[in-house]
Amino acid sequence: MGWRIVVVDSVSKLSCKNGYLVVHGESIKMIHLGEIDTLMLSTTQATITAYTLCELAKNKIRVVFCDEKKNPYGELCPYYGQYNSSKKIALQNTWTKQLKFEAFKKIIFVKINNQAKVLERNGFLLQANELKKMSEDILTGDESNREGLAAKVYFRSLFGSDFTRELNSSINTALNYGYAILLSAINREVILNGCLTQIGIKHNNEYNYFNLSCDLIEPFRPIVDEYVFLHKNEGFSAEIKLDLVTLTAKKVKYDGQEVILSYAIKKAV
Repeated sequence: MGWRIVVVDSVSKLSCKNGYLVVHGESIKMIHLGEIDTLMLSTTQATITAYTLCELAKNKIRVVFCDEKKNPYGELCPYYGQYNSSKKIALQNTWTKQLKFEAFKKIIFVKINNQAKVLERNGFLLQANELKKMSEDILTGDESNREGLAAKVYFRSLFGSDFTRELNSSINTALNYGYAILLSAINREVILNGCLTQIGIKHNNEYNYFNLSCDLIEPFRPIVDEYVFLHKNEGFSAEIKLDLVTLTAKKVKYDGQEVILSYAIKKAV
């Protein structure tokens, strides 16, 4: 498993040679494919050969493409993540409604408690306790919508009483950018496990390619939220973007151990 996150943000030509990614820009840089976890093309002025794309897919390297505004827009995913993908997909199709409800209850329990930890670390102690109490009242499938109620308390504590996720603001832009990076990392792990991203637990939108990933991302969102909160007065700068891209290489606590976020995502999926 690679560990490098490679960001290409200027006019470049990318190719592969002898197991290396070769980036021709102002200078020539070579990075061994085995070292790369993620390649982000943060510019529309980069060109890449079909052979290179195929080699990246073979090496299970996540490739994220950005639009003209440098926002993540799509990604390269190999068709097959495991030798027994057919078996995994068949099993995925047998998930019962009850199993999905129980799984989603656990996901939301962890999400709300992670939100409470963010509030606690940043001095919002009363609100943190309120969220902890909400997490104890989650019904199967979260039919009482504790997720939504917790989100109101949580976001208004971090970003002010007038804040909503619908606002056109640099805070929401940064949150959405960070979530897109997380979603891409989760998509890769779902595919590597031989499952389909389209078949979700709670999310079931027929127009969403990533229903399952949208379920699994929930406990990880507070990592992005806390970063954006700590830098909320800095706008959505190039530095903020780069930090959000490399967030999956940051250290987090998972199952009692300190690991990098990409490894925590791998284990969780």
